[in-house]
Amino acid sequence: MSILNSYFNRNNTIISDSYTNTGRNPVMELYFGTNDDSFGPYSYSRFIFNLDLSLLESKIASGEISTGCTGFSGITHTLKMTNTSSFDEELLNEKTSNGTRRATSFDLKLLRIPLSSGTTGNQQLWDEGVGYDYSDLQLTKNTYLGELTNNTFFSDKSYSDRPSNWFLRTTVSGWSLNGIYDNRNTQTINTGLNYSALTVVDSQHFEFGNEDIEFDMTDEINGILDGTITGVTGWVIAYEPAVELITGMTETYSTGFFTRHTQTFYEPYLQTTYNDLIDDDRNLFVSNKTNKLYLYVYDNGLPINLDSLPTVDIQDPDGVELSYLTGLTTCLVTKGVYEVTIPPITGYSSPCQFSDIWKDISINGQPMSNITNSFVLYPYSMVFQIGTISKEPSIYGFDYYGIKQNEKILNTDVRKVGVVVKKAYSTMTLLQKVSVYYRVYVNEGTTEVQVQDWTQVNKTPNEYYFIFDTRDKIPNEYFIDLKVYTSGQVDTYKKQINFQIVNKK
Repeated sequence: MSILNSYFNRNNTIISDSYTNTGRNPVMELYFGTNDDSFGPYSYSRFIFNLDLSLLESKIASGEISTGCTGFSGITHTLKMTNTSSFDEELLNEKTSNGTRRATSFDLKLLRIPLSSGTTGNQQLWDEGVGYDYSDLQLTKNTYLGELTNNTFFSDKSYSDRPSNWFLRTTVSGWSLNGIYDNRNTQTINTGLNYSALTVVDSQHFEFGNEDIEFDMTDEINGILDGTITGVTGWVIAYEPAVELITGMTETYSTGFFTRHTQTFYEPYLQTTYNDLIDDDRNLFVSNKTNKLYLYVYDNGLPINLDSLPTVDIQDPDGVELSYLTGLTTCLVTKGVYEVTIPPITGYSSPCQFSDIWKDISINGQPMSNITNSFVLYPYSMVFQIGTISKEPSIYGFDYYGIKQNEKILNTDVRKVGVVVKKAYSTMTLLQKVSVYYRVYVNEGTTEVQVQDWTQVNKTPNEYYFIFDTRDKIPNEYFIDLKVYTSGQVDTYKKQINFQIVNKK
């Protein structure tokens, strides 16, 4: 499994019945309860955002992220936002620096911004705005009375009431309903703008209020990618209506999350997880079990896709095609790599050599000759060690190519990182059938912030490797750990590679 991160291209916090714009705030604050600027019995805010899916869409179009072997069911998407109080337990049940109390025991909803009349009508395109502060209401000292007052306004460059806000989405266009939707479900004409008619993408419960957001957007994003969902201009994160409409409160309750304008590493993102694992059995093809073989296609060293999926025939040592292993279907794993699954081969004395013939090959409209490869069928017992002596766990050493230690890498690079696995303290090169995993993280003080969880390294007949794409990574210093499973033991090798990703000017 691999990951790709997609980031916000705009976000904003809109405040009930207010023209205030906070589009460039580094933190979004969702609150409910009292508010000095509100004239009603309740006040609350909602967060709106949209995603830049261009890199994700281009990778799917090129086949780098392929739906060929798993369909869209093999691709998941999770929205991740870091809570600003997740680092400080002392904020629980305490007031924050702006005087609000940390909210606890609530649900947040992820809602799709509706079309102009709910389920039909035009898209509601919107602008982020340039505001920073929540208000330009300033506290000044009344020298005559010697006390603080809050009734004096003066110029505040960080404050803005330019769209978007509660009422407007652009300078000349308002939301079809103020605040985007009606949390009381009172609309009788545009009923699609009632909360009850909105698409609820996901819901998350917050017991303590310091949890991070992890919304499941799999069906939503896959629907956009395959064209079954159209007209989406963004999403809303909000408290459920029962919380927004609480009256009679004497305090303001809030929870905060970093926005796309944060100066920290904790920029919000959509994490896409997909299966592009290559686990080639050509070097250890075992009888009486299912095996996988792969075809690798390159154009001057660069992966390239065939015009259509090839088929595969299997021939035995005498050159006779196996009737139940002809015309086998293949699938595209990632760009230029095709996979075929071979059902168990039985009834042969092993080891013996078979052939896999890849047919129906065409590149750029030009038919190509069949490709004939070979593999050795080994006995099923080959993968087991049975005897009177226990096997000691192995200790491994690693060499790498593709990324240098302490290298500074531009955030426009895509690197193929080769991992040479060998027994420690030896010059032995590639070892076969070793389960190797890697993970990527950054350090924030003494905390390891995970960028990519443990992911299995690709295994081909001649190398172990993984692809590292810097285009969806935030500039920082990164570390890679490796983990090897052997003889019932799991060994983790810390900070095997460290490097920096830097911006291209």
